[in-house]
Amino acid sequence: MAREYYSRWSDEETRGPLGPNIGFDVRWLKLIIPAAVLLWALSGIYIVRPDEEGVVRRFGRAVRVTEPGPHYHLPVPIEKVNKVRVKQVRRLEVGFRTVSPGPPARYRFMPQESLMLTGDEQIVDAQIIVQYQVSDPEKFLFNVRGLESPQGALMDAAEVALRQVVGQRPIDDVLITEKLQIEIDSRELLQRIIDRYDSGVRVIEVKLQTVRPPQEVAAAFSDVVSAKEDKDRLIKEADGYREDILPKARGKAQSIIRAAEAYKAERMKRAEGDAARFLTVLKEYEKAKEVTRKRLYLETMEKILPGIRKFIVDPEAGGNVLQFLPLEKGGEK
Repeated sequence: MAREYYSRWSDEETRGPLGPNIGFDVRWLKLIIPAAVLLWALSGIYIVRPDEEGVVRRFGRAVRVTEPGPHYHLPVPIEKVNKVRVKQVRRLEVGFRTVSPGPPARYRFMPQESLMLTGDEQIVDAQIIVQYQVSDPEKFLFNVRGLESPQGALMDAAEVALRQVVGQRPIDDVLITEKLQIEIDSRELLQRIIDRYDSGVRVIEVKLQTVRPPQEVAAAFSDVVSAKEDKDRLIKEADGYREDILPKARGKAQSIIRAAEAYKAERMKRAEGDAARFLTVLKEYEKAKEVTRKRLYLETMEKILPGIRKFIVDPEAGGNVLQFLPLEKGGEK
């Protein structure tokens, strides 16, 4: 009896109160725990894509920045990683919001952001787009809270930069002549402001979308702008005409002057030659006046007579020139 009781007691102790499978569960538990630990350790493997950088935090504090490729960090909750797209060109809209990219695109205007005073105390409606990239992911994540939020530091800095640049110029420069310079000055000023925040952001471009007077006076300003544009256009046309005419006039004047100088030189040389030839003839004439006079007469006749039609009237016919009657056809000579 004692042996039978001991045997039954041993079987119950082995099986336990949960039944005969307790030994089977314990064996599997010895495998599950190491596997879970292994999976927990392997959960620290992560991959940073080519356009990203990873910021590893240990108990919330940034300890290192990792480049693109596979990496490992201690499993959560010891270390965590934040991936930041550093090559992505981000966009900030000041003075309006894109409701739908379309087509057609739809926008919602924000006059509280876009209405501002110019240097001559006029009201202008100016809207810009800011394009930027992350230059330092660690600073971008942790130095400024809510940097990219609608009312964040970046939005405030962009609005301040634009208002300051516009406020230094009269409205004519803002609306017409210095739009490009406003974009350049706004970008440089915005970069200086966010650099003081140490925010890890690099401004690529500030682009003016719309610069216009308030709607209440838009028509009057349009007339003024059109008149100034017409004035500038006419001035440019007049300048172009002047630049076209003046070189031609100068060239023609130089041509006339050179032609006159050439004619003067030619006439002087010819006069000198005629004078020298006359002196030579005079010397010969003084030596033999009669012979020289006859020679000159003959030479002159040689030049004149070949170009004249000659008619010889026979004296025996009466010698009267009225006997000659020109009967050539058509009166040709």
